[in-house]
Amino acid sequence: MILLGNMTIFSVIRIDHRLQTPMYFFLSYLSILDICYSTVTLPAMLVNAITGNRRISFNRCFTQLYFFVSLGGSECLLLAAMAYDRYVAICNPLHYSVIMNKRFCSYLVGGSWFSGFLNSVLHTFMTSKLTFCQPRYVNHFFCDVPPMLKAACTDTYTSQLLLYVVSIFLGMTPFVFVIISYVKIISTILQIRSAVGRRKAFSTCSSHLIVVTVFYVTANFNYIGPAPGDSFDIERLSSVLYSVLTPLFNPVIYCLRNKDVRRALAKALTGKLNLK
Repeated sequence: MILLGNMTIFSVIRIDHRLQTPMYFFLSYLSILDICYSTVTLPAMLVNAITGNRRISFNRCFTQLYFFVSLGGSECLLLAAMAYDRYVAICNPLHYSVIMNKRFCSYLVGGSWFSGFLNSVLHTFMTSKLTFCQPRYVNHFFCDVPPMLKAACTDTYTSQLLLYVVSIFLGMTPFVFVIISYVKIISTILQIRSAVGRRKAFSTCSSHLIVVTVFYVTANFNYIGPAPGDSFDIERLSSVLYSVLTPLFNPVIYCLRNKDVRRALAKALTGKLNLK
């Protein structure tokens, strides 16, 4: 469902010329990011559940950790970039096309991916240098930094400090930025005299705010909430929410509630049926 939903959205946005705007530009890259993000963990989780074989090699574990952390960090920053796009569109509409030009949007997307992958290098390197207890048991669905720190036998203070510091910059800071952006957005919307105009503006931003709330709250709880090793049942649940449900619901929340995307999707399907 994640692959089908996100690939459909990405294809429709790329095909329909009316969707070639900054908002849909970001949304198309969010779809690709969600596909990669879920592919890192879900196939291995499904194989483990079906076969009952929960073993994973050292190299596979840290490869999974690297890509999961890098893609998660990239999504944190990309969601913040999308919030900025909505802020400019609603609070500064006359300069929207000048500010959110194609080059600047490309820089925001590229910077999000680069920062996420650079951040993951630090976490993966520090975690791989730890010594792990026998038996080497990871109390999680997949290899992530907090459960790996819990499984280590050596002092993890430096790794935990790095986790908290980087999580504040890549997790809390973008979240605070998004909240501030939406406070200004909502205050601007409330000044619109037309009720139709207010509803249209709210509908544009509400879907993004729903995804942001679920993703940031659960991800930040997992990394900078309880100390690594505490309340692991709750942490595993929060991991499922931001690593599985968010990529699953992004296409539904963003696109099935969006008239332009629904129209483009119907046009694409109708065109294919007519060709047949």
